[in-house]
Amino acid sequence: MKYSLSLLAALLFTLAAFSQRPPAAQAPPSIGRVYGKLVDSAGKGVADLSVIMLQQVMDTVTKKPRQLLLKGGTTLANGDFSMEQLPVFTPLVLKLSGAGFKTQEIKITIIPKNTGQKPAAPGQMPDLSAMASAFEQDLGKIKLESDVQQLGAVTVSSTSGRLKMDIDKKVFNVDKNIVTAGGTALDVMRNVPSVNVDIDGNVSVRNAAPQIYVDGRPTTLTLDQIPADAIESVEVITNPSAKYDASGGNAGILNIVLKKNKRIGYNGNLSAGVDKRGGINGGGSFSVRQNKFNVTLAGFGNQMKNRSTNNTDITSFLNNPTLFVSQDGKNRMNGGFLFGRIGLDYFLNNRTSFSLGYIRVKGSFKPTDRLSTDSFYSATDYKSYSERNATNERTFNASGIQAGFKYIFPKPGTELTADLNHFGGKSDVEALYNTKIYSTRGGAQQSEIRQQILGNGENSFTTIQTDFVAPLSSKVKLEAGLRAQLQGLKNAQGNFFYDPVTDQYQPISSASANYKNDNNVYAAYSSFTGSIKDFGYKLGLRAESSTYTGELPDLKQKYKNDYPISLFPSIFFSQKLKKNQEVQLSFTRRINRPNFMQLIPFIDSTDQLNWTRGNAELDPEFTSSLEASYTKTFSNKHTFLTSIYYKHTDNLITRFLDTLTSGTVKRPISTYINANSSRSMGIEFTSQNQLAKWWDINSNLNIYNSKINTDNITAISQDAIWSWFAKFNSNFKMPKNFSSQLSATYQSKTNLPPSGGGGGFMGGFGNTSLSAAQGYIRPNWGVDVAVKKTFLKNNAAAVTFSVSDIFRTRTNEQYSYSEFFIQDSYRIGDSPLLRLNFTYSFGKVDMSLFKRKNMKPEMEGAQGGMQGMGN
Repeated sequence: MKYSLSLLAALLFTLAAFSQRPPAAQAPPSIGRVYGKLVDSAGKGVADLSVIMLQQVMDTVTKKPRQLLLKGGTTLANGDFSMEQLPVFTPLVLKLSGAGFKTQEIKITIIPKNTGQKPAAPGQMPDLSAMASAFEQDLGKIKLESDVQQLGAVTVSSTSGRLKMDIDKKVFNVDKNIVTAGGTALDVMRNVPSVNVDIDGNVSVRNAAPQIYVDGRPTTLTLDQIPADAIESVEVITNPSAKYDASGGNAGILNIVLKKNKRIGYNGNLSAGVDKRGGINGGGSFSVRQNKFNVTLAGFGNQMKNRSTNNTDITSFLNNPTLFVSQDGKNRMNGGFLFGRIGLDYFLNNRTSFSLGYIRVKGSFKPTDRLSTDSFYSATDYKSYSERNATNERTFNASGIQAGFKYIFPKPGTELTADLNHFGGKSDVEALYNTKIYSTRGGAQQSEIRQQILGNGENSFTTIQTDFVAPLSSKVKLEAGLRAQLQGLKNAQGNFFYDPVTDQYQPISSASANYKNDNNVYAAYSSFTGSIKDFGYKLGLRAESSTYTGELPDLKQKYKNDYPISLFPSIFFSQKLKKNQEVQLSFTRRINRPNFMQLIPFIDSTDQLNWTRGNAELDPEFTSSLEASYTKTFSNKHTFLTSIYYKHTDNLITRFLDTLTSGTVKRPISTYINANSSRSMGIEFTSQNQLAKWWDINSNLNIYNSKINTDNITAISQDAIWSWFAKFNSNFKMPKNFSSQLSATYQSKTNLPPSGGGGGFMGGFGNTSLSAAQGYIRPNWGVDVAVKKTFLKNNAAAVTFSVSDIFRTRTNEQYSYSEFFIQDSYRIGDSPLLRLNFTYSFGKVDMSLFKRKNMKPEMEGAQGGMQGMGN
């Protein structure tokens, strides 16, 4: 009964959405599609047969029923036929005829079929993509000499809205998120439940770094290289199933789903905006479909003019006497990027489609920073004062190609997809550091150090994947797939110091880096999804192996690591209870393998203030995750979800601060170690509430505790602390086509994550060097607001004004310590940030294209390798 009510609500919404006449004259919408293949007695397709669609109507004169011609055509060379824009919920007659064949008629009524989607959550709009597929009927192969086969009626229900909860993920639709207009994916993540973003753009879920996906595939694009206007939704997958890569962060996956043009005819949109610094953004997309072809064009640009300030106080115990350091820094970022794509879809027939796309990303950034440093042994014993000015120029140029294939088998629900994606790019960097050293602040200059860094990198990223889905029965579905990921990376970076005698920059080979490596991962998976009455399950198993090879050409050294096949099970159970309640339980196992730079035992002193060294003895870390959740829907307007989770990691890979002794002087050096283990646990609450027709809210609260066991090393360890993170989002619909949005976040005191790090000892202990067991982050919070006004016919145009961090409270304050130092740092970004954006949309909706295309590889090319670019 509940299922039928959800279906009825979805159908009523569809009828209302597509109706163009007053209620008294309403007619069923023409959004249906029928297709099939005519064959002879031998099963061979027959061309040029007549196919017409008739509708029975009442003759107003004779008061008798008669047949009215709706559509007509002939079969293709292989016997295929397709008719679109047919009325739904209306008795139709398909008439088939041709020379030498008996005329046949098939009675058809297009009503929604069962797509396997869950019923729409109360208060949410139906998913148009699923509904489009629901109003299609596949007649299969029709033998003209045999009796006609009546198609059975099936139903569909779908969900849409700002927040959708599934068995293994939460989906947050952001395409209507007005706070992020004109921004990047980082701005989007700040408004997604469970996700925390600090002022440096570091993303965490449940206090750990997740793996970033784009359209279901891993990516090495950074979030600030993806325009917010290109994103449709974000999937938060805290416990990934066997379908996803087993390697990656132990915080799960953030899957960014990009917008795709799915409508027939022509449609598009344009956007433009500016922020308070004069940074402009803009872009647009255009799509046109004619007959068997669909062409899409999209392009976006974003200019960045960011500002930030920082302060760091350090007490160093490395040498005697104790050294006190105070640093003040100002950072400026000027630059931007361009993001473009062209795509072509070809629908060979009703079951087979091909996709081809090309993507181009280009960017240039020119950051500058000024760092002043006071060093002293006591209030009366001054050591020195220095000022460092740095200018950088970083550029990257990347392009890629993606190809996809999809075949729909005659058996309903059975399909095969395959995609091939290749992405490659190059980057260049030039940096100048000029450090002037004085006896005291305002005193005489004692010396000057000039440093130059020149570097370039290349990246190649290729993925090959195929997936197969087939129903084994009306209640059980099989999914299986194969995947190969091949990545190559080259990097050459020279370090030069100015020689006043020769008036030239001289290379320092010991402080330069030149390396290349290949990283290949091979995987296969299978999973079974089924249900027994109100009990659902999803059981999966993934097998993965990988190979790392690396080379240091200048040192004539080579490294290789082969990781054998490992198995990664995933188990998901769900039980529906009475009164719109559901409980779920899941278990998964994942792996995180050390990368090349973590493994090579090479001291990288390119940055003289932050030396690093790899550890060839690192082992992979394995994480087991257990999660239980409960969902309840109240009064058809409120949904509540709570989850309890526990993660245990063996051989956790974490950064560790060590020392390097040269003569009588010690200096810090950052490296990597395997901690014995780590564990994290917590409870999370998420709610979606429709308080009124004009007001809805989403809220999220995560209370967690984490601990790293470092008994196997000599280090100061920090006890676990209980922390909490909260996020709130409120949306208002106001008169005269105004709407507004308010978002807020709060992060309590929490341990530094394993990738850990703070401000920087002499500019360098910090950003990437501290162990997570050696410090904490102080509380911070922030509030964002936006107002939107739509106008013109059908509200095709909109103006949005947004303010991020309006109270200038979203800071990054860290306290770090070890046996070598104590460090206190403070940073704040360019806040409050004001943006003004304009958008204009054009075109019309048609529901007939959604089903036949393999959407999974779209934009895959964007996921290629930016890794190593901008080094």
